[in-house]
Amino acid sequence: MSEQDMAMPTWWRSVVRDVALDHGGLLIALAILMAVATLFAPHFASIANLLDILRQMAFTGVVALGMTLVIIAGEIDISVGSAVAFSSALFGVVAVNFGWPLPLAAVAVLASSSLVGLAAGAIRAFFGVPSFIVTLALFSALKGAAWLLTDAIPIPILDDSFNWWGTGSLLGLPVPALILIIVFVVFSVIANRTSFGRSVYTIGGNADAAYLSGIPVASVRTVLFGLTGFLAGVSGLLQTSRLAAGNADMGTGLEFAVITAVIVGGASLFGGKGSMLGTMLGGLFIAVLNNAMVLFGVNSYAQYVANGLVVLLAVLISTLRSPGTPASNLFASFKKRH
Repeated sequence: MSEQDMAMPTWWRSVVRDVALDHGGLLIALAILMAVATLFAPHFASIANLLDILRQMAFTGVVALGMTLVIIAGEIDISVGSAVAFSSALFGVVAVNFGWPLPLAAVAVLASSSLVGLAAGAIRAFFGVPSFIVTLALFSALKGAAWLLTDAIPIPILDDSFNWWGTGSLLGLPVPALILIIVFVVFSVIANRTSFGRSVYTIGGNADAAYLSGIPVASVRTVLFGLTGFLAGVSGLLQTSRLAAGNADMGTGLEFAVITAVIVGGASLFGGKGSMLGTMLGGLFIAVLNNAMVLFGVNSYAQYVANGLVVLLAVLISTLRSPGTPASNLFASFKKRH
């Protein structure tokens, strides 16, 4: 084999260059964090702990991949945590109280969560209500509905084949992590290889220009929220499987973790920028950080403080990198003077 044949293929060099340019800082931060955790937390680098990190990351990451498209489009969905709770509660009621077969109950839950997301997206898209307001209302309504369905009492679901989806392993990897990888591949194709994905980026860059160019802005926005609803249903089923119970208290704070993963991964809150790979790396960084803090014995309240500071730092960086914002203009002016 010649030296040229052994050289790195052109397409692979291009991928490596793009990853280094877009996510180099995050990769370095992740490497430093893992090195510190390995040195000072004896059990961090164990196979069991690393697999547990992947499993924990999957429950948030599945929803974060859908949220990435929403934020790229310049929108926000803060109802996903309640949507997870509603999905779990609904599954418990349908499967246990009504006695439906588990696969049929799962399909019903995914259909319901998707329809709820589509309805929220339609209100945003066709009535012009800001997505923050729509999903804030949905946040409260879905949480209340979950409590009403279950009377705030967990519903046990003892079925080994169902519990395997949240606790089992396949090919040496946790099943939720494998599902996360599948969702990552599918949504990467949607974002980068379809007209729908290109429309999302265009809408996030300039919605008015996208509309004038013939893109069905309202329909795209509606579908986006339907997708996050569907993925919240998937995460709800996986977490229900892991806990072996339909639980209305599930998903508390998940919306914060999801949005954190997307922003830390480099997506812009102003829309038009973001990637599935960045969200995966952002989610992994948050999962490693939380795991390391637990191993270090950090107070749980202090962990909230650390996560909040990470989000604040990520938002500041995102703002500085977004052209036209006062912060980026100030930063550009500072660079010119120095």
